[in-house]
Amino acid sequence: MKKDKTKYEEYQQHLRRTTSLENHAKIEGYDFNKKFDFDKFIDSYSVTGFQASELGKAIEITKLMLNEKTTIFLAMSGNAISSGLREIVAHLVKNKMIDVIITSAAGVEEDAIKSISDFRIGDFEAPGRTLFEHGVGRIGNIFVPNDRYLYFERFMNPFFEKMMKLQVKQKRPISPTQFNKELGLEIKDEKSYLYWAAKNDIPVYCPGIVDGSMGDLMYFFKQKNPDFWIDVTDDHKKIINFVLQQEKTGAIILGGGISKHYALNAQIFREGFDYAVYLTTAMEYDGSDSGGNQEEAKSWAKIKLNAPNVKVKADFTLTFPILVAATFNKIKRR
Repeated sequence: MKKDKTKYEEYQQHLRRTTSLENHAKIEGYDFNKKFDFDKFIDSYSVTGFQASELGKAIEITKLMLNEKTTIFLAMSGNAISSGLREIVAHLVKNKMIDVIITSAAGVEEDAIKSISDFRIGDFEAPGRTLFEHGVGRIGNIFVPNDRYLYFERFMNPFFEKMMKLQVKQKRPISPTQFNKELGLEIKDEKSYLYWAAKNDIPVYCPGIVDGSMGDLMYFFKQKNPDFWIDVTDDHKKIINFVLQQEKTGAIILGGGISKHYALNAQIFREGFDYAVYLTTAMEYDGSDSGGNQEEAKSWAKIKLNAPNVKVKADFTLTFPILVAATFNKIKRR
């Protein structure tokens, strides 16, 4: 009995050791009993907890970017354009809400392909053998019929010829940003972000431009035109010189891979981004660039030590539309 009492006293003592946390916001969900208010609904994310609160932080940091004179970099893995985020990115570029885009080859080629023909909703569990036999490729739960790439080839071959003539005329290789701008001028689809980037002179960097179908077509073109070159080093010089001229820079990074790392690496020359928002499902435990968090980036001077930053660990097709609706679509840039 005495032993039990001692344990009880220890338990009571443990409970008495507490902190009020008055300076911390109270956890509280949105009240759907009231008339729906979008702004209040979005505000409720901050005090919902878990990744909703992290998204709330991302919204606040993005508002800071927009309210300050911040040069905004949007870095995105190519699957952002595979999805319906393509139209959202096009909206941002059309309205000059971002200043620089960095993406992978898929982010370029799939924008061009979608300007010719569409992708379709499929199934994550669709058997690969069945899809292969029916001539359908799969990106997650998005289906892409093989003929889309035939259309793409027919579109790109004359474009490559045009780029070869441009290279001869200017007496130097073209850069990926130049390639992407010229491609945007060829596209006639107003849902295309490349179309609007070309019109608004917003650079689209693609350090891995030979990846994917784009690289396959370049391979075949170069067999007949061995003097055809794309100079990625020219863009590297361009982005670093641009970064050095900016007073403040902010990053919104969708996914990971080369797009994320290229955006971060360029900032080393100015000791890092002033703001950084990551929207991703990639985790840190495998040491990958995709999974690395902001604390890792700070160790390399890719993000400033005191920079507001957040990593929202969720599918960016869920989080990015909410972020855009709550920030870019409501705040006029300074």
